[in-house]
Amino acid sequence: MIIVELYCLWVPALLFLLFTTSSWHHFIFAPPLLLHLCCCLGYLFLSPILGMISTFQNGTRNKQMNFCSVGKVFFGIKAAKQNLFTVPADLDVTLRSLDLSNNFIRQLPTLALPDLEQLDLSSNRLDLISEGAFQDLARLKNLNLSRNQLNINLGSNSKALGSLGRLKSLDVSKNGLSNDAAELFLKNKPTLDHLKMTGNALIRLSHSLFRESGSLKTITVDDNLISEIAEGTFEPLKQLETLNLAMNNLAHICDFKLSQLKYLNLSRNSVEFFVTREDYQLYSLEILDLSYNKLLYFPIVPKMNQLKYLHLQNNALGGYVNSEAAMVSEINALYNEIVKNRRAIKNSLHANWRLMPLVYIDLSFNHFTFFPLETLNLLSSVETLHFSNNCLQNIHWNIRNYNDSRHARQLFFHSLKHLNLQSNGLVYISPRFIKALTQIETLNLQDNSVQPCAENFSRQQISLKAPCAAFGQMTTLKHLNLRENGIKLVTQNSLQRNSLTYLNLRGNRHLVMHERALEGVQSTLQTLIISETNMSDLTLPCLTALTELNMSNNNLYRMPSSLSCSPLKAIDIRNNKFKTLNHSLIQHLSKNLAVMFISGNQFDCCNSEWMSILKETHLPDINETECFTHKRNFLVAEYLKSPSLYCLLHSEAQGVHFGQMIIIVFFLSLLLTGLIVFSRKFCCTQGSLCDI
Repeated sequence: MIIVELYCLWVPALLFLLFTTSSWHHFIFAPPLLLHLCCCLGYLFLSPILGMISTFQNGTRNKQMNFCSVGKVFFGIKAAKQNLFTVPADLDVTLRSLDLSNNFIRQLPTLALPDLEQLDLSSNRLDLISEGAFQDLARLKNLNLSRNQLNINLGSNSKALGSLGRLKSLDVSKNGLSNDAAELFLKNKPTLDHLKMTGNALIRLSHSLFRESGSLKTITVDDNLISEIAEGTFEPLKQLETLNLAMNNLAHICDFKLSQLKYLNLSRNSVEFFVTREDYQLYSLEILDLSYNKLLYFPIVPKMNQLKYLHLQNNALGGYVNSEAAMVSEINALYNEIVKNRRAIKNSLHANWRLMPLVYIDLSFNHFTFFPLETLNLLSSVETLHFSNNCLQNIHWNIRNYNDSRHARQLFFHSLKHLNLQSNGLVYISPRFIKALTQIETLNLQDNSVQPCAENFSRQQISLKAPCAAFGQMTTLKHLNLRENGIKLVTQNSLQRNSLTYLNLRGNRHLVMHERALEGVQSTLQTLIISETNMSDLTLPCLTALTELNMSNNNLYRMPSSLSCSPLKAIDIRNNKFKTLNHSLIQHLSKNLAVMFISGNQFDCCNSEWMSILKETHLPDINETECFTHKRNFLVAEYLKSPSLYCLLHSEAQGVHFGQMIIIVFFLSLLLTGLIVFSRKFCCTQGSLCDI
């Protein structure tokens, strides 16, 4: 390289001498020298660039290995997805983290990395770990061996893991491990606090499985084949807080005793009942997930508990009884049978539920034909209740009286804020139930047959099983979803005394809204959805808080002029029959408007001054929006590039009025008359000449 650079310095010098000589024949050497000069200039120009590329490539190689170091201490190497078949040689002994995941490594030799704390070998083809592979990893805390084949050479692999006495976290998921293999892998793990064995072949959990890993705080053994748990398996684990047994084959929990647990996941098993024997021990359980099982009854939870979240969705609750009283009676009979209690049957379910500090319960996708008023009323702290996709049809006020009074006992849900009753086939909701929702903020009644009561319904009429819901009594209500309820009429002031901020009336075919239907929510309503109602005309009051309006998929041809009162930020008018939009209204709305959907209408290209106003508004569907002229259809985006060109002929044609047509016809008549007179005179003149 040095010789080339010296040569390139001599070439311009020779050229200089050549051109300064007086002999013209010396110039015959100029072309070769010029060629050499070009080559040298190219080399001198490209060599720095090539050097930079080489440096970049070397840096990229280093980055692929992702070295992270400070001084002489290497904190980590990330060599995931590098198509490695063996562990890289000559690894720095000061490494603290090594990621070799997603490669093709089959065997693991001895690793001499005394400072290593984290090792990830997940998603390889690892089937053989040498017995001394981990003996020099005295500081290793986190080890991920998931998605390998550790069930093949079980003897060597288990002995290698047995040397890791200081391990804190171990993941051996997806390795085809049996019960015995799992027990071998957990030997000598006194400091282990996080264990994950997802997707193995465990069938039974024995009391000796965790005998040498007594510090466990989190155990995840989901997606196995577990159908039996021996007594004493988890009880000795005094620090255990999280237990995930989802996606197994468990059928019954007859005697729950794990008072130390905070989170228990039993979802996607075949559990039919969950029972805790009555005692006065304080349980730490906060989250219980029994979703996607075969529960026939409500779970009997510990009497002294801290349960806040209860997931019971997708079960068979309420399917074999036709009343709340029958359901409670059967649960208590089952409890007494399990605990072999020969005393008189008492209401164990209600006694335990009354003390639950629950804030969230999900009962959706069950088989309820009744609403368990008394049972759910015991949950004095519950804020969110999901009861969608059941078979209610009606919510009656069937509760027991504790005296001889003929008046029905009134209950209240003092903490309930969010209630989801979607897809129940509801027709009737008791006014007493509506009255009981004293703090309700969100009510989802989508896909039912509930009709709002008219303003002229008296309180007496409403109380006599009126076939409507008096939403006006819900003074705290903010979000109301009445989508797809078959509502045909929203009468005047149907929603007065509300503080609604969100109203969804979508999918109520043939809906008619009284022009004063929303007067009660004029100052609070922020979102209004009235799409898919087949409306052809819409009149709204002045909605001073409205920021989102969806009136798509209707037959509307004009926008309500009262929208000028609203600080709208988003409007959807897709798939209607609009030919143009009010210029002054759009001008006013454009001050706040951020997004507007307009496709699927019949806009007139030559009556579209309003489009130019919306240039700064985001129109996501403008490339799908068409407009029409007397000639053909245009995409609006194409038309807006030169609107005057497409509408010039149209404008000129429209500019020819009837009076102008008369003048033109009169002028043509005079011209024709003059031609006739001239031709006759000419003929006569020719005739006289002929006679002479």
